Parts: sequence; structure tokens; C-alpha cells
Amino acid sequence: MPAYVIFVRDNAVRDEAAMTEYTRLAMAGNGGHQVRPRVAFGQIEGFEGPAPAGVVMLEFPDMEEARAWYNSPGYQKAIPFRQKAADYRVFLVEGRS
Repeated sequence: MPAYVIFVRDNAVRDEAAMTEYTRLAMAGNGGHQVRPRVAFGQIEGFEGPAPAGVVMLEFPDMEEARAWYNSPGYQKAIPFRQKAADYRVFLVEGRS
């Protein structure tokens, strides 16, 4: 079953340089993992509760591939820059086939 890693940013980016470095490292750190961007900071309209400042959703073939990508050395190197740049909630959810 497909799996999705979802990033939710509730506030504005506080460090643009760190975000730029995160983006560079995250893109370079794919490491051959099967990842398909599905949502990347598109227009957001809240229906219930406050809308987040940004959302990214990445699709993987399954939960194991998503975990392998997240835990890969390349992506782990990028995480501190994202954390410095802005506050995110990041979670993994299993999809449906």
C-alpha cells in the first residue's frame, strides 16, 4: 500500500538561509528512494480550524520505503536545517490501494 510522509508548517519560515540549505540537502539526499512529491506548498484553504502556513506530502510505495528514506543518512543530514528554519509536524500515514 502507498504511504505518505506529510509535513505541516503552522508558522512562517524564520530562517530563509537554513530553509534553502535544507531544500538543497533534502533534494540531494534522495539516495535512490522511490519518492513522489504530491503536494508542495500549494494554495491552502482551511475548512475547519486554522489553515497551516504550508504543507508538503511525499508518496512512497509503502511504509518501509518511507521509513528508509526518512532515516537515510542523506535526509538525516538535512533535518537540522529544517528544524532551524521553521517548526514542522512530520508524520507517516499509510494510504489505500
